[in-house]
Amino acid sequence: MLYDDFYVKSLIQTIEDWPKQGISFRDITPIFSDPKGMRMVVDAYVHRYIATDITHIACIDARGFLIAAVLAYELQKPLILVRKKGKLPGKTISQKYALEYGEAELEIQEGAVKAGDEVLLFDDLIATGGTLLAAIELLTSQGASIKEVAAIIDLPDLGGSQKLRDSDIPVFSLCAYDGE
Repeated sequence: MLYDDFYVKSLIQTIEDWPKQGISFRDITPIFSDPKGMRMVVDAYVHRYIATDITHIACIDARGFLIAAVLAYELQKPLILVRKKGKLPGKTISQKYALEYGEAELEIQEGAVKAGDEVLLFDDLIATGGTLLAAIELLTSQGASIKEVAAIIDLPDLGGSQKLRDSDIPVFSLCAYDGE
C-alpha cells in the first residue's frame, strides 16, 4: 500500500499537557487501531529496508516494539529488544543516560548482537535523542554497526535527529513536526 503522509498524520493525536504541563504529546496509538494506517506505516518501512544489508532490527521499549516486531517478521530478521533496566531475563549489559530530571538505564541481553551485525534501530519517536544514543552505545559496544535509526515521528526542534546525524548515524522518519 502506498504511504500517505496526510492520512497517517491525521491518525496521530496531539495530547496537550501530557505527560506534564507544557508538553504536546504525539500519540501514535490510533495508528494501531486503524488497519489501513498500520499497513501504510509497516509497508513504508518494508519497502525501505527489504533490499538492504541489515541483519537485525533493534527496538526501544515500549512503543518501538509494536512496529519493529511486525517489520522484523516481514523482513525475516532477528528482533533485539532494548528495554528499561530490570525487564530482560538472563545476563544483560546496560547503558545509563540522562533525562531532563535525572537518569535512566537501558539494557540488552548479552550476545544479542555481535561484530559484523548491521542493525536498524527503531523507535516510535525521535525527540532529544538521549534514549537512541544510549541504545546505539549498547549495540555498538557489542561490535554491531548501526545502519540507520528509524522512527514514525521526528521532532527536529528538540535536536535528537541532528545529534544522531552529527554522530554519523543516518536517520529516517515518516512524519516530522517542526516547531509544534
